[in-house]
Amino acid sequence: MIANTTSIQTACRQVLAACDPEEKCRLAHVCVAAWKAGDLSFENAWRPGSEIGIPGRPENPILAPPREVQRRRVSGEKGRIALLHAIAHIEFNAINLAFDMVARFGSHTDIPVGQRSDFIEDWLNVGDDESRHFKMINDRLAELGSHYGALTAHDGLWEAAIATKDDIAARLAIAPLVLEARGLDVTPGMINRLKRAGDGPSAEILETIYQEEIQHVAAGSRWFHHVCNARNREPATYFHELVQAHYAGNLKPPFNSVAREAANLLRDFYEPLAQ
Repeated sequence: MIANTTSIQTACRQVLAACDPEEKCRLAHVCVAAWKAGDLSFENAWRPGSEIGIPGRPENPILAPPREVQRRRVSGEKGRIALLHAIAHIEFNAINLAFDMVARFGSHTDIPVGQRSDFIEDWLNVGDDESRHFKMINDRLAELGSHYGALTAHDGLWEAAIATKDDIAARLAIAPLVLEARGLDVTPGMINRLKRAGDGPSAEILETIYQEEIQHVAAGSRWFHHVCNARNREPATYFHELVQAHYAGNLKPPFNSVAREAANLLRDFYEPLAQ
C-alpha cells in the first residue's frame, strides 16, 4: 500500500523513489487505484517541484553513451532481446516521467484549479499504462532468457526530463509531443520486423503499447493546448520555440501522420521542424 499519506503528491513521490522495477510498478498501480477510490486527494500545501530529486533506479542497467548500447537488429534472438531491453528501459523511464508530471506540475498555475484533478488523473493513467507496458516487456525478456538490466542502456529520456523540469510547457512539448510521438513513428516498423522474424508474442506486446501510446500523446497535446491558452500563446509557434530551445537537433521523418493525427498532433507542429 501507499504508506502514511492521503496526499497524491506524496504518493507519487513514493513511486518515484522506488529503485526496484517490480516495486515501482506495484506502487504505481496501488497509487492509481487509491486515487480512483478517493483515498488520495489534491492538497493545497503542494511541495515545489524543485524538491523532487532523481527517481530511484536499480543498479543495472549500466548507463552508457548511445553509441555504446547494443545494436537492436531483430534477425536473431540476441537482437530481439536487445530491442526489447531498449523498449523496457524506455517504459521504465516513462513510469517516472508520468508520476513526475503529477508530483512536479499537479498544482501548476497554468492548469486551472477546476481542471487539476483531470490533469492528475490523465497522467496517473499514463503512469499506470507505462507500468503495465514495462512488466509485459520484462516478462517477455524472461521468456527469452533475459531480464531488464542485463544489457547497457542510455539515459537520454531522463536527460530530457531534467532539461524541462522547470517549465510545464517545455515538459509537455518534449516528453509526449516529441519523444513519445517518435515512438508512434517507429513502432509499426518494429512490429513488422518482429513478425517477419517469427516473434509473434513480442509483436503483439508492441501492438498493445502502440495503441495506448496514441492516447498518451493525445494527453500531452490536450494539456499543452491548455497551457498555451493560459499563456496566450499560439500552440504550433510556441511548440516550435520550445523544441528549438530544449531539444537537440531536428525531428526525424518519416512521420506516422495517421497516428499523430489520432493523437491531435497535427502537421503544422512537427513538419516545420523536420530534418
